[in-house]
Amino acid sequence: MSGNVVPKGTYLLVYLSLLGLTLFTTGAAFLNLGPLNPLVALTIAVSEAVRVLLFFMHVRTSDRLVWVFAAAGFLWLAILMSLTLSDVLTRGWQRFLL
Repeated sequence: MSGNVVPKGTYLLVYLSLLGLTLFTTGAAFLNLGPLNPLVALTIAVSEAVRVLLFFMHVRTSDRLVWVFAAAGFLWLAILMSLTLSDVLTRGWQRFLL
């Protein structure tokens, strides 16, 4: 089985950055940013997902075809999220306030 060997230090740095981003997400949840709270949380989550994809799933050292399919997956996710969001935002009902 041949492949690129990734040093353990790289995995440790990625792991620590994921822990830091998780703490940052938790801290951002307590900030009152108004309508920007979901945007901040999603931005941090995308950053975490990209780190997992590149390092733990070894896309960083894979062929270009793997990159194409990974990008297609993100594009499909963006399409589905935008369609769902457009449906929710264009409804005539009011949101429940608790």
